[in-house]
Amino acid sequence: MAKLPNAKEGVYKIADMGLVEKGKEAIYVAARKMPVTSKILRDRFTKEKPLKGIKIAGCLHVTKETANLAITLQAGGAEVLLCGSNPLSTQDDTAAALVDAGVKVFAWHGNTPEEFYWCIRECLKQKPNILIDDGADLIVTAHKEFPDLIKSGTVMACQEETTTGVKRFKAMDQAKELKVPLFPVNDARCKNEFDNELGTGQGVLSAIQGMHILMAGKVVVVAGYGHCGSGMALRARGLGAQVLVTEVDPIQALKAVFAGFRVVPMDDACKEADVIFTVTGCKDVVTSKHFDQLKDGCILGNLGHFDVEIATKNLYDTCKERKPIRKDVEEITLKNGKKVYLLAQGRLANLVLTEGHPSEVMDMSFGLQSLVSEYIAKNYKTFKPGIIDVPEEIDNKVGQLKLDAMGIKIDKLTETQYRYIHGYEEGT
Repeated sequence: MAKLPNAKEGVYKIADMGLVEKGKEAIYVAARKMPVTSKILRDRFTKEKPLKGIKIAGCLHVTKETANLAITLQAGGAEVLLCGSNPLSTQDDTAAALVDAGVKVFAWHGNTPEEFYWCIRECLKQKPNILIDDGADLIVTAHKEFPDLIKSGTVMACQEETTTGVKRFKAMDQAKELKVPLFPVNDARCKNEFDNELGTGQGVLSAIQGMHILMAGKVVVVAGYGHCGSGMALRARGLGAQVLVTEVDPIQALKAVFAGFRVVPMDDACKEADVIFTVTGCKDVVTSKHFDQLKDGCILGNLGHFDVEIATKNLYDTCKERKPIRKDVEEITLKNGKKVYLLAQGRLANLVLTEGHPSEVMDMSFGLQSLVSEYIAKNYKTFKPGIIDVPEEIDNKVGQLKLDAMGIKIDKLTETQYRYIHGYEEGT
């Protein structure tokens, strides 16, 4: 592994400490749009120190929004360690500013798979008490390589931020291999109904920015119609695209149909597509049998967590030529002479090509992470290994704080209304 400058053993390893001031500017801009995480909760955490003496490790996208989460946890008294959850999503200026603020960061843009897991291990070596994950790599590595952390009770509990990671942990739990209490923060309403639908939905805009195309009139294929895909389909249609949806779930397919989208198999959709976005959480969604069917000029982008939805390795191995044409955009010449354009090497295009999800929606996601961390610190002795739902009162609290910050008031149930909707006596 190549040795990078700007490293201090056991404390940080990043790309360039010279980017501190630029990173501080970016973090400030995000903070202004994140009043729940960066103002309301941070002010209270600063006074109350609910995380005093606790070490928190996060395997997260190292963005300006994540930086505000880290600073809030730190304000609460925690020692914070951070590694990237994707080799290409780290914002190097943010990483530098966080190190300057006292966060232990092991992340840089463009690290190799070997370096990616080295960064994870550096965080785990320091025996954290709370693990916050985005994709499950941190917690799975802890199970496989650091079992003493779990057996000793050093790890109080964990959190998972994204759909893909939650699916992995539910499979682990079902196989009785999940040895820690785990909160699937992704499943909280304040996360998946905003970050996923609005954040990833708007990700179609950032994902195509590197190509600067006119979306109006384009045939855009969205693979997967969950929270993320439905938001993407809606926004692509709003830009004037003809949107096709591919699905394997009959209920999700029906939802797409009744939302006015044409649902077709990928084998057919790929022949019409000007743009294909995958957001399924599965692998081999666009693969070798589809590549030769693609139109000349087709753009391929993945917004799912891992780089397996588009069979990138197969595409690289079988093409005639592969060359970069813009930052994080490659022109791939297929065997039949057609050219297609791959975004971000098949990784998270919305995080790699631009800056990820808007700060406003990440405010709610990271407000949840902050309050769940506090909840763990206060209640960890009562937990048992396995999946634990985020308490509804925390979910509702974040929603109310966001409304308060926006100056929006809502109605409250009267006593009569509360008894009515929670009772059974009244009928026809």
